[in-house]
This record gives sequence, C-alpha cells and structure tokens, in this order.
Amino acid sequence: MNWFEDFETRHLEVNGARIFSRVSRGTQGARPALLLLHGFPQSHVMWHRVAKRLQQDFYLVLPDLRGYGDSSKAPGWPDHSNYSKRALAQDMVAVMAALGVERFFLCGHDRGGRVAHRLALDHPERVQKLCVIDIAPTLDMYAATDFEFAKAYYHWFHLIQPAPLPETMIGGQPLAYLHAKLGGWGSASLDYLEPAALAEYERCFIQTDTIHTMCEDYRASAGIDLDHDRASRAQGQKITCNTRVLWGTRGVVQRLFKPLALWQAQCAGQVTGQAMAAGHFIPEELPEETAAQLSQFFTGQVL
Repeated sequence: MNWFEDFETRHLEVNGARIFSRVSRGTQGARPALLLLHGFPQSHVMWHRVAKRLQQDFYLVLPDLRGYGDSSKAPGWPDHSNYSKRALAQDMVAVMAALGVERFFLCGHDRGGRVAHRLALDHPERVQKLCVIDIAPTLDMYAATDFEFAKAYYHWFHLIQPAPLPETMIGGQPLAYLHAKLGGWGSASLDYLEPAALAEYERCFIQTDTIHTMCEDYRASAGIDLDHDRASRAQGQKITCNTRVLWGTRGVVQRLFKPLALWQAQCAGQVTGQAMAAGHFIPEELPEETAAQLSQFFTGQVL
C-alpha cells in the first residue's frame, strides 16, 4: 500500500491520547493546511483517494481519531467524556499546534463531521472554513427520532447501550458487522472500496478495544455531547466561518432531514451545499468529485 508515500507518519501525544496521523511532507507554511477527519467505522485511510488529488495544493493532516485506527484506545470514563466530541476536537487542535499550524481548513465526514462541528464552535479562531459531509447536527437528528430514523440508524441506539452488551454482540462476528455498516446507508455493496482499504478497516475493527471505544464515541454523542450542544445553543453560539455541506442523494440524511437548512440554522457565516450522487461514503464513492468540491470551496481552485 503506497497511498501515503508522500506523507510522514506521526505519533503525537496530546491530551492523554496518542494520535496516529499521516502528514504531508514538505514545509508546512508553503501550502494552506487542511485537516481531514474520518468517520465510523473507518480510519484516515478513507481519505486516500481524495488526498492523492489534493496533496499538491494543501498541507494535509489525516489523523485517526481517538479510539479509531491506530490511535490510542483507553477505556471510556463513566460519563464517556474522554470520547466526547469536545475532547476529540481538543485532540485535533493539539495535533495541529504540534505541527506548527494555528489556522486551518477543516473537513469531517460522519463522526469526523461531528468532531469538526464541535471544533468550529469551541475553537473558532482556528478554523478558516469548514466542510461537513453527510451529516445533520447531532442534536437535531436525535430530536427528530421516529420509526424511520431508528430503523435506518439502528446502530445509534444499539451502540449506546451499557457496556459490555454491544461490545459482546459485535465481537461475536465483527467482520459481518463491519461489512454491513460499510455496505449500508445507500452504498448497496462494498464495490466502492479498494481491497487494501477494506483490509485496513478489518484489521482495526476486529480489535476488542476498538469495538469498545467506538461504542464510547456513540455513548458520548447520546449523553455529554447533547449537553454540550444544548448549552451552545442556549448561549447563542454558532459556527462563525463559512461552511460547505455535502450529502449523498442515496443516503438517509437527504431522505429524512434537510441538511442545508439545519446547518444554516447553526451557522453565522455563509452556508452553501451540494447533493452528491452517492450513498453515505461520499469521499470513497466519489473521490474526484469530493476533491474538486473541497478545492473549490477552500481555495477557489478548480481541479
């Protein structure tokens, strides 16, 4: 696998976590910095096709979020706060600071989009522009829960159950569970994945500690993250930078929500959006189109 031959591998100790990252080679200040955050049940590898198309124009940072990939996987605390989006966002700010980057462009898919949302709220001085891919705000999604949403996003309600119930259930057939997730949400099959990428997801997902920390991510989202989101809204806190929203035409987010309107309600800056002809895993299904969207939005360059 030579996808990241033009990247350095970094292991950064931040906030009590060890964060594995791929970082562009070369001088940091020569190109604008772009932090790309992955989602569930993946790792930084999900960006490999997009990164190849953007690496000449951006100083790219591709981390594994705490609890995912090759980053550390400490057990969750009783209140799950060490897997809150606030904690994961602080990890990312510390990673960028360790690399000498104070301000950066930010893009997150799925869980990474939720980390990016909190990062933009808690650290507005760090984020120049924000892109979120195939999500609506967590609080709005939980508040609108009905039968259709619960059926489509059953994992949101399964993974938040007290340990070790979901861990034990998933651990019995982890690859079957992983393949079901990667082949769902409008993707229909695993054909969009390169075999080497799927092998990487499998390598990490079968680990017992990974299954636990992924559950902790979701437990935090159904508890402490909602507390943080409600507090932000009560205080009138909004995302201040310009924001781009991408969502899949075959995904659940488009079918059950109005993502552009929901994000506009949470932003003080300009919010634009685009439906993409894909399911949920847009960066891997449509890497050229995703890279073009990011390049155009962040720097105005047309790939």
